[in-house]
Amino acid sequence: MSSPRLGYPNLGFGVGLRSVHYPYILKHHPDVDWFEIISENYIDSQGRPRYVLDQIAERYPLVMHGVSLSIGSTDPVDFEYLAKLKRLAAEINAVWISDHLCWTGVAGQNAHDLLPIPLNEETLAHVTERIRIVQDVLERPIVLENPSTYVTFAASTISEWEFLTRMAEETDCGLLLDVNNIYVSCYNHDLDPREYLQAVPHDRVVQFHLAGHTNCGTHIIDTHDGHVIDSVWELYREAHQLTGGSSTLLEWDANIPEFPILHAEVLKAQRFMGKAEVATEPADLPDEAPWEASPQAAAVPHPLSFINADVE
Repeated sequence: MSSPRLGYPNLGFGVGLRSVHYPYILKHHPDVDWFEIISENYIDSQGRPRYVLDQIAERYPLVMHGVSLSIGSTDPVDFEYLAKLKRLAAEINAVWISDHLCWTGVAGQNAHDLLPIPLNEETLAHVTERIRIVQDVLERPIVLENPSTYVTFAASTISEWEFLTRMAEETDCGLLLDVNNIYVSCYNHDLDPREYLQAVPHDRVVQFHLAGHTNCGTHIIDTHDGHVIDSVWELYREAHQLTGGSSTLLEWDANIPEFPILHAEVLKAQRFMGKAEVATEPADLPDEAPWEASPQAAAVPHPLSFINADVE
């Protein structure tokens, strides 16, 4: 195990806990290092999901991953929501609590989406102040994930990697580095994923995410509906080299396969970690295959298809 980041250990290889796998997990107790839960699926539940979660918590380390913190929103911080997070974390002994660098609602309305923020000094000051408030309430460092994005704001003046670096250093929070999101966002914005990866503060990376996506040719959608592509695995190899390794989790949220297939996918990371230990230079990313549109591309709409006006 590598040294703890912000006091958080390297848990090994985990998968996202999804209800379709409840029966398999309860029956077979698979050899999984840890599970990540979607916080909102359990904070208000005292029914079967919570009953299952309590049983899983007796056997496995759990991490909470939220989608409603809305750290970038201009709405007031939701202290009732934070109280629920804190209570659930205590009850299941969650190792850490994470969410996304985004906003999810405004004027009290939840958009149920992870919406991007403009990256500039004003937003950075706003977000860092809210992170400090959240961490004071939760009494622990929070871990924030880099988003997948599809547009660039005209008001942005800071690169995403600089924003993440300064945010983490100014608040002492951790980073959940989603390697697939780096690949997706860099493809969509014509950026270099290696420059991004090399620039973030590696000692702040508490966790990695890996996932599949859908390449539509002109853009990539972060769909979490298939296997991780080779180029993302190669990027993960370099991430492991740069950070010394952190807890690694596979997300698969659509067209979810049987549990053994899901588990086998995340265990591929062991092969890339092993090579990373002896490699002196990161392998080159493939030039052709990842840039070809996937067979599913025609069925996936552009993420901004609902917008009629031009976007700068």
